Amino acid sequence: MKEINSYLIFNGNCRDAMKFYEKCLGAELHMMTFGEGPCPDGKSGPPPETKDLIMHARLSKGSLVLMASDNMPGMDFHQGNNCSLALGCESIAEIETLFAALTEKSTIKMPLQETFWATRFAMFIDQFGVHWMLNLDKPEASQAA
Repeated sequence: MKEINSYLIFNGNCRDAMKFYEKCLGAELHMMTFGEGPCPDGKSGPPPETKDLIMHARLSKGSLVLMASDNMPGMDFHQGNNCSLALGCESIAEIETLFAALTEKSTIKMPLQETFWATRFAMFIDQFGVHWMLNLDKPEASQAA
């Protein structure tokens, strides 16, 4: 594993929260809205009410990394259950092994699959109620060439 980070989910106020943390921590902030992301399944874009919501934010300073997003459209938001542990994996074999082990008796929110940002990604709640995200980044274009 490369890293483990906290991933916060907000109910429409991710931008404000992350800008606040950026100011308080003196960190570097990168954000992408749902409107800036690719359209799923060839649709024309995200629902108009979600296009300015944050799809992914990453705040970093030295070894500190805090990731966040607004709640995904159509998913329930529950204050108090809006934090996940995000594992950054190094290989397909590793992420598949971790997924198989950690999902025993779990509730899978998003099965292990390829996304536009990851070779593999999954979200689930383990048997103890802990929310997890597993991610294996896609190789960068410069590395793939």
